[in-house]
Amino acid sequence: MNFIQLRSLRHLLCFLTGAVLTGLAGHASDATLIAAVRAADEERVAATKSGDLARLTAIYSKDLHYAHSNGKIDTKASYVESLTKRTTIYEKYDYQSREFRVAGPGIVLMTGRALIQSSGASGLQKNDLNFLAVWREEKGEWRFLAWQSCKNPPAETAKK
Repeated sequence: MNFIQLRSLRHLLCFLTGAVLTGLAGHASDATLIAAVRAADEERVAATKSGDLARLTAIYSKDLHYAHSNGKIDTKASYVESLTKRTTIYEKYDYQSREFRVAGPGIVLMTGRALIQSSGASGLQKNDLNFLAVWREEKGEWRFLAWQSCKNPPAETAKK
């Protein structure tokens, strides 16, 4: 190998090393973002169960669109009101699965399945839900932007 070929090979290796390290840094930053959103979601669940106005106001986006599995749609104002006035009380919130995916700058999608128990005017509700949630970074903080869920059929119906 002559000097020019060796120099070209060295440049290629430097370029490839940089590309690999940049790719790894991208994965690390995705992992960091997902860890932050996971922590924000833990706070959202705790705030939702507690009905604490300050916590709810802090975690939900002003643009919240919350589509319940029964078809009811809430905004931030209507949802926070139902939680703080305890017209809806979330008693249990158990994730069966929960996955996060960075969808673009400042947007993380959360999908999964949850067993949720709540009570309200219609009595005790036990729901087995599949869901799609959207988290958005707003002024450096992760805010819960949207929720859409659907009920899973009872086990005996699912077998048919």
